[in-house]
Amino acid sequence: MLMMNSTSICRVSARQLLDCKCRPMLEVDVYTQGGACGRGSAPTGSSVGSHESFVLRDNNPAEYGGMSVHKAVDVIETVIGPALAGMDVMDLNALDKKMLELDGTPEKRILGGNSIYSTSIACARAAAASQNLPLYQLFAQQRGGLHHIPVTTFNIVNGGRFSGYTMAFNEFIVVPFGVEYIEEAVEMGVQVFHKLGEIIEHFQHGRPASTGGSYGYSAPCDDPEIVLSLMQDAIDACGYHGRMVFALDCASSEMYDKEKKTYLLKGQRLSSEELISYVQGLSQKFPLFFVEDLLDEDDWDGFICAKQKLTRTNIIGDDFIVTNRHRLEKAFELQAVDGFILKPNQVGTISEALETYDYAAQHGLIAIPSGRSGGVIGDVVMDFSVGLNAPLQKNGAPRSGERIDKLNLLLRVSSQNPDLKLCDIRTFARF
Repeated sequence: MLMMNSTSICRVSARQLLDCKCRPMLEVDVYTQGGACGRGSAPTGSSVGSHESFVLRDNNPAEYGGMSVHKAVDVIETVIGPALAGMDVMDLNALDKKMLELDGTPEKRILGGNSIYSTSIACARAAAASQNLPLYQLFAQQRGGLHHIPVTTFNIVNGGRFSGYTMAFNEFIVVPFGVEYIEEAVEMGVQVFHKLGEIIEHFQHGRPASTGGSYGYSAPCDDPEIVLSLMQDAIDACGYHGRMVFALDCASSEMYDKEKKTYLLKGQRLSSEELISYVQGLSQKFPLFFVEDLLDEDDWDGFICAKQKLTRTNIIGDDFIVTNRHRLEKAFELQAVDGFILKPNQVGTISEALETYDYAAQHGLIAIPSGRSGGVIGDVVMDFSVGLNAPLQKNGAPRSGERIDKLNLLLRVSSQNPDLKLCDIRTFARF
């Protein structure tokens, strides 16, 4: 019989809300005997790896086109909640293990990754609330305290399929470089974003820049080199030459032909070797801090080749790793990556995500926490970013509320900890 104390779970509830793209999203509340409450929700991405945790949806076409999550709400209230009742929120590993045992599948297809993940966040936040701490402080206490603030990046140009052309690369990112304080880094990102809108409008002969799927600007053409050049023009026009660099999220699984084993780029189909060679050329012309998901999520040979040939940038896995410790371990042993994108909902529990992060830290790999395209206010990824002393934090364009919320959290942490400077990411650069 479980012994009840102030941090024991007494109630779990759930509801359907909306994410920033107005898609149904699960939200979970966990309450303790002592009156603490933690809340968690599971955002989803636009580029979703096939190895990610399963998102349980209703598939009822009569409501939100099948995207509703009432089944997940029911799972929380009839299965997960009763199973966790009386357990201690301070033992997150035991809580996550209990939910994994209840589900019993690698990709959480019975209870749903969104059900398990949202509850895992809520439990972690209830634990922090019971100590009167924000969750990032609890993470930091467990790992030696806060040492710096992560450098935030800005996804300011979005690829995809547009009228008349397809920009194969998903995200074009600017990264403040050699900057000491988050206040300056945020202002730089905002200024460059605004200036880029003017430059794209000029490039389009007076046609205003349009909004992309992730709230940056839609790529104005299908040529990555031109887009990077326009971004450099914006940086230079703002007076930040040499103080902002670039990163790419290629999300190449979206443009991969599995039968022909080719990738789309500028209207042509390329082999993995040709795509690697093309990006190698970009890395020689532009300061690329990292290149994310350059190859398909299962193109292991391609990633190994990219790691060997692209010596002027960091090779990062997102859909390739899906925050999974076993995939990261294999990639490290094969020398296929320099790091990974930390998206806790991909693996499905806080404790599993922390395990993957700890493996990366122990083996000299870069971990970059990131939100999802379908983001939320108060995203737990920011607790990872700050509390784990990550070097960088991946964010979107400074346009929509949930993305600005992430910037404001970093500004708030800086205000409350005035001695904290930005991480000096120059030590990770390869250009």
